[in-house]
Amino acid sequence: MRDEKTQRIAGVELGGTKCIVVLSDASGAILEQHAVATQAPGETLDAITAHLARWWNAGGFDALGIASFGPLDLDPRSPGYGTITTTAKPGWRDAPVLATLTERFDVPVAFDTDVNGAALAEGRWGAAQGLRDYAYVTVGTGVGVGLIVNGAPTRGIGHCEAGHMRVARLPHDDWAGACPYHGACVEGLAAGPAIAARVGAPAETLPRDHAVWESVVEAVAHMLQALAAATGPRRFLVGGGVLGARPDLTARIDARVRALVGDYLALPPASATAPYVSAPGLGAAAGPLGPIALALSVVPAATANPVQPVTACH
Repeated sequence: MRDEKTQRIAGVELGGTKCIVVLSDASGAILEQHAVATQAPGETLDAITAHLARWWNAGGFDALGIASFGPLDLDPRSPGYGTITTTAKPGWRDAPVLATLTERFDVPVAFDTDVNGAALAEGRWGAAQGLRDYAYVTVGTGVGVGLIVNGAPTRGIGHCEAGHMRVARLPHDDWAGACPYHGACVEGLAAGPAIAARVGAPAETLPRDHAVWESVVEAVAHMLQALAAATGPRRFLVGGGVLGARPDLTARIDARVRALVGDYLALPPASATAPYVSAPGLGAAAGPLGPIALALSVVPAATANPVQPVTACH
């Protein structure tokens, strides 16, 4: 193992449409980054492995982090550990992600969901620094939640799947929802494909005053209120393709969560500079830095210095 100043950390962010393969130093400063289109499992994992192998043969790396879309089997005692489970993405169910990406490299490995990785990156370098209880929420193609409790992602029967929570609806809102598993769960009401299915237009083309946003705010706020009551996050970081470019919606969600909680829980005081529900600090860099944060958790003497991530892909 190299000393901390010379360590090289490899990371893979496996996404539903594209994957990012990252090489960084131990401070999280990105040295090299590449994009790989997410196609069939064999083709995609082979392309990722080729980048890792090139780095391995040109000096190696000291740890590998893998942050993948899910759901994932994260139980080391399970025969399916390291695989993608009940995904709706064709061909990827039971894909052996962990085994395929690690079989050639003898280094410490960390494996978790993409949202848990992004959440840990926010805790190390972003808007959750200094916090041990918080949540990273992404509302885009789906609704993912990286829920950090007492400094670690939640486990149990599986990782957090709050995006598939069934929540209270607005009066007279009886739309069936778009989730193939749960219909009108949060993802089935608030994710980009759900909005497009409901109104017949992509979410990014809709004006701020479109009526669908009220339903989106309501669904997400009810989810956050339930998480606040269950695990007590000190901050919610909310982004993704649907909400990331609309800070007005984030502010509305913050206000609605406070209204739903009422006077029962002692939420942090409302603040324009540090709202309870706010944007992620790393922006789009949270995803690529997610597997790096995971990998740093399994190597000794990892640093937590702020970095300026490289966002360009090659």
